[in-house]
Amino acid sequence: MKRIVHLVAAAALAAAATVASAQAVTTTIKIGFVNTERLFREAAPAKRAQAKLEKEFATRDAEVQKLTKQVRDLQSALDKDGATMPEADRRNKERDLANLSRDLQRAQREFREDLNLRRNEELAQLQERANKVIQQIAEAEKFDLILQDPVVYASQRIDITDKVIKALADK
Repeated sequence: MKRIVHLVAAAALAAAATVASAQAVTTTIKIGFVNTERLFREAAPAKRAQAKLEKEFATRDAEVQKLTKQVRDLQSALDKDGATMPEADRRNKERDLANLSRDLQRAQREFREDLNLRRNEELAQLQERANKVIQQIAEAEKFDLILQDPVVYASQRIDITDKVIKALADK
């Protein structure tokens, strides 16, 4: 009877070892990587968002450029003719230059703030769409893990950025 118990126990151990061995062989992990910077630079929706922002802010950019030229021209006129101008005219032009410079700085600051805010909104929408696409690719191709930046190193073998860019272009 003891011998039968030992044989059964040995068979059970052998079966367990076979199962463990099979699990070890089939437990490979599939990892992918997405280069977010490249995605934001090359994906069709990112390019459309950039064009949209440029169009949206073109008028304000032109106004800032116009104001910059006015400041530069007034400064140039003061540098050139300031020494020969009557004192009252020179003071008036200096005051005008100071006011115009202040207006330019305010316009530049507001322009940058508004542009950054809109850019962040557009990037957030793109990130949300990209995350959905990445999730779809991960599920369809049975990835266990997909990483995004910042990553110290990722080989081209696991880089799925091209797939994500292509999938975003198709939508």
